[in-house]
Amino acid sequence: MLPKQRQDQIVRALRADGAGGVKVLAEKLGVSEATIRRDLEQLHAEGRLTRVYGGALAVDGGDEPFADVNAVHAEEKDRIARRAAELVTDGESVLLDIGTTALRVAQHLHGRSLTVVTSNLAVLEELQHDEQIELIVLGGFVRRSYRSLVGYLTEESLRQIHVDWLFLGTSGVRPDGRVMDSTMIEVPVKRAMINAADRVVLLADRTKFPGHGVARVCEPGELTMVVTEPGADEATRAQLAEAGVQVVLA
Repeated sequence: MLPKQRQDQIVRALRADGAGGVKVLAEKLGVSEATIRRDLEQLHAEGRLTRVYGGALAVDGGDEPFADVNAVHAEEKDRIARRAAELVTDGESVLLDIGTTALRVAQHLHGRSLTVVTSNLAVLEELQHDEQIELIVLGGFVRRSYRSLVGYLTEESLRQIHVDWLFLGTSGVRPDGRVMDSTMIEVPVKRAMINAADRVVLLADRTKFPGHGVARVCEPGELTMVVTEPGADEATRAQLAEAGVQVVLA
């Protein structure tokens, strides 16, 4: 891989996750930590990221296009989404968060007798022609680049409903099990979703353990389950288990 290609991937990963550590980025790209450090210094000098101790933060340059985020860790997301869909019984109601893993859950729900509620416009497009699914779309302000609905109207709509399952995304899980997000405008919606669900299932690939984020979404005790993959940080998984959260490996 050419340095320019590698550096573009670093920027893309940071925009998807909000932040990234040197070790995690090195594992993602299959290069040495020293190479990543040099790349981060160069990208910081170019203004494409903010260098911090141990890693880097995404700069405020707008959301990464949905299709680009969807391509990151695609196989891992699909395994997690498939396992999540298996949890749902026909006749139940499902609330799908914004993001690309939630879209993949929707793809595994086709043809089932379910009620699906979402603020995810990609989920709407995926399920709108499936007559087996009763589809409810929350109102709100449209974030076009990330194909989601946010704001007061979204939060108010969530206060009027209650569902069996919520499948929630995240920017990262702290070592103590706290769920974080790097997009401030989405956090109130995520909190309202948690309040609207009987069972809250966090969907997160191994790179989110431990992960980053500037705003707290919830404490570990507010989760019912986490669906992740082998390789997710064992210490963080242990903190979740200690808080009574079931950790399922896809």
